[in-house]
Amino acid sequence: MDPKRELTSVDLAAIVRELGAYEGAKVDKAYLYGDDLVRLKMRDFDRGRVELLLEVGEVKRAHTVAPERVPDAPGRPPQFAMMLRNRLSGADFVGVEQYEFDRILEFVFEREDGTTRIIVELFGQGNVAVTDGEYEVIDCLETVRLKSRTVVPGSRYEFPETRTNPLTISREAFSHEMDDSDTDVVRTLATQLNFGGLYAEELCTRAGVEKALDIAEADEGVYDRVYEAIERLALDIRNGNVDPRLYLERESDEDGDSDDEAATERVVDVTPFPLEEHEAEGLAAEAYDSFLEALDDYFFRLELDEEEEPDPTEQRPDFEEEIAKHERIIEQQQGAIEGFEQQAEALREQAESLYAHYDLVDEILSTIRTAREQDRPWDEIEERFEEGKERGIPAAEAVVDVDGSEGTVTVEVDGAHVDLEVDQGVEQNADRLYTEAKAVEEKKDGALAAIEDTREDLEAVKRRRERWEADDADDTDTDDEDDDEADRDWLSMASVPIRENEPWYDRFRWFHTSDDYLVIGGRNADQNEELVKKYLEPGDKVLHTQAHGGPVTVLKATDPSESSSPDIELPESSIEEAAQFAVSYASVWKDGRYAGDVYAVDADQVTKTPESGEYLEKGGFAVRGDRTYYRDTPVGVAVGIQCEPYTRVIGGPPSAIEDQAATTIELEPGRYAQADAAKRCYRRFRERFEDEAFVRKIASPDRIQHFMPPGGSRIAEE
Repeated sequence: MDPKRELTSVDLAAIVRELGAYEGAKVDKAYLYGDDLVRLKMRDFDRGRVELLLEVGEVKRAHTVAPERVPDAPGRPPQFAMMLRNRLSGADFVGVEQYEFDRILEFVFEREDGTTRIIVELFGQGNVAVTDGEYEVIDCLETVRLKSRTVVPGSRYEFPETRTNPLTISREAFSHEMDDSDTDVVRTLATQLNFGGLYAEELCTRAGVEKALDIAEADEGVYDRVYEAIERLALDIRNGNVDPRLYLERESDEDGDSDDEAATERVVDVTPFPLEEHEAEGLAAEAYDSFLEALDDYFFRLELDEEEEPDPTEQRPDFEEEIAKHERIIEQQQGAIEGFEQQAEALREQAESLYAHYDLVDEILSTIRTAREQDRPWDEIEERFEEGKERGIPAAEAVVDVDGSEGTVTVEVDGAHVDLEVDQGVEQNADRLYTEAKAVEEKKDGALAAIEDTREDLEAVKRRRERWEADDADDTDTDDEDDDEADRDWLSMASVPIRENEPWYDRFRWFHTSDDYLVIGGRNADQNEELVKKYLEPGDKVLHTQAHGGPVTVLKATDPSESSSPDIELPESSIEEAAQFAVSYASVWKDGRYAGDVYAVDADQVTKTPESGEYLEKGGFAVRGDRTYYRDTPVGVAVGIQCEPYTRVIGGPPSAIEDQAATTIELEPGRYAQADAAKRCYRRFRERFEDEAFVRKIASPDRIQHFMPPGGSRIAEE
């Protein structure tokens, strides 16, 4: 079986109680690795150092880890990590809650200057949102803009639509959920009751109920046994009666013998309780004192197992299985979309049926409201409808069920059962059904977005297969050729060596032209001032846009460590690339325009000394003499990953960096904010490189953003 990579709702319910033991711990520091792993270093007065990991990528988890197992801190803390440090340093951890029965955890921290909430979404694409005490989003790893909910900095955090919580459901509501199903018991528990596949099967086993038993054939005795099993599970979670298990699967040796001592074991699951389902599968189990300890050990060993997998250069990955898996997921998602369409259509038809039978439905609702105003009990109202059915009264015959606990009545109109809220009129009930239909259609929108993500994953696997097959052909034809580093296929390498270097100009905007001349630009008025005063030398060119708010751009003739010379003739191609750089990082891009005018002057034409009557603001400069104009210079920026001579993110005019990087992504003005566009680029880079860990280490979204123009952007081919 495939190893577990995401925590379930049951897991999170068990985790919350154990994490509560750390209330009062103080936060020391926060870290961000790549774009999906947050680490909080805390101090607990009873337990000492506490390390909390929150991961929302391919692996989705939230638990404490042993200090010796935490990853090394990133070299440069990204903006998100700095924001966390500013808000959480010295703050007290005051608690954690699970939102309903969803895979969402809310961590709360308090400091004298306010409350900070970290909301961790461990479903779908995954997300970490940081909010204040009033749920206003300060920042988030992923922005969410759906019809059903929005999660963006500056807005109020919106939780997903509430789902049924099976751990708190009443016996009556449980029966309604089961009765509403048109499938078997196990699928109903998995979907209607939100237990998921594994725990749905486990509950059936504990209750002694056949999993494939059709709901139509399940009697009250079956319902009682299943509900009792749910109650026992809920009670164990509430009381903290966990008995964690880590499950292992024995892998066969070369002879296919899984019982041989040579066979290896790999971790496949970790649960807060022993599961009869896993025991029936013959999985080996290891017991732990706490679920957090078991989680730490599981994910640590899972990472080791994956590191020990056969070298992909020696054994061909099973691309066909990966492709088949993604195709199965797409098929399931398409089925879900069809289901949403049918559900939305059924709700609209119900609403229209209410209007078609307006008088009948109004009579039913009015009768119940009148009876309730006379303080008649719900049981008596239901009895009166039964009597009316015997006398052949149409309104009574249309009543299927009266639910006093919910204040609803179920009626049959046009062959469909419709639930009505008694305290609302016909129009209000119909409007509610239309609203529910709209909400279901919004789920369809989410499913459509998910199917596009899966299709991208499928295409990524196919591209990897093509690269593998191309490499195999190359290896056959070039066995005797030298392994020239310049010809390496960096994207297909299983492990790319990291060679980092931080040059003196790294804090500015910079790139090397296609002729290998350095271009640097200021990020703000202070840096503009510094460039002109400190780094401008004879022989350099200064470029600036006609539009206000552009950076000072300097095309260096020599390195500051070398002797300057005014006699160096800079290539026109380099000047043109510097001009494109100047216009791209100016307000031209920010305003959504695709071209602007740029002028170039020699270094000796630039002065910080104003003439009489002139005033130079900070970062400004005066130009004496003629200027060379580059009219309608097109904007153009690409970001890429360089693998030699150093491994790093680079960015600038596409013509300059395409030959310097292993792969590039071209950008143009667009609707995505800097941070969002950087994350989209980061995901593209991870798809392109076989060594995804390499991308995480040297090309985080924050480093990519370092090379992006101010304002909105989009990937050019999208």
